[in-house]
Amino acid sequence: MKALIRLIDLFVSFCGLLFLCPLFIVIALWIVIDDPGSVFYRQQRVGLNGKDFGLIKFRSMRTGADKMSLITIGERDPRVTRAGYYIRKYKLDELPQLINVLIGDMSLVGPRPEVRKYVDLYTPEQRKVLSVKPGITDYASIEYIDENALLAKSNDPDKTYIEEIMPAKIALNMRYINHQTVGEYIKIIVLTFVKIIR
Repeated sequence: MKALIRLIDLFVSFCGLLFLCPLFIVIALWIVIDDPGSVFYRQQRVGLNGKDFGLIKFRSMRTGADKMSLITIGERDPRVTRAGYYIRKYKLDELPQLINVLIGDMSLVGPRPEVRKYVDLYTPEQRKVLSVKPGITDYASIEYIDENALLAKSNDPDKTYIEEIMPAKIALNMRYINHQTVGEYIKIIVLTFVKIIR
């Protein structure tokens, strides 16, 4: 089953990168014209078995903005560039993670990889999410697609994330971890596309 999922990951990520190449060029030009600097943003995340890897995204924030906070608050976070607002809104910033899938750091489906700061707060039970490859999407990504808007309503976004959102997302992660099948994998991909389109 894992071998089949890896084959699907390889095929979809390779074809996806090939097909999306023109879109990548357009997005790259948009980012640079709007706010000169790097096109891609690479952040250390925690992957399979607790090992760090570099998560690749299109840059949607001003250079150095992540030094202020690791979480984005609301759709109009002042650190987000004009192009970045739309890139994030339509999840286009996530597309370069197909590179992470191709090289084997991630899968198309799996728990979203977290930064070390929050992983260090996991309980032994919660650390089970590190027993599988992280993914681009999962049930938690679908349920919390508007996470930034939820955090914008909080007086203490970091506390809200740690005490409320993070445990809820991990509980949703476990649904897939405890029921890893090719059918479930495909179901999550379909549900993600439906959610984004809606």
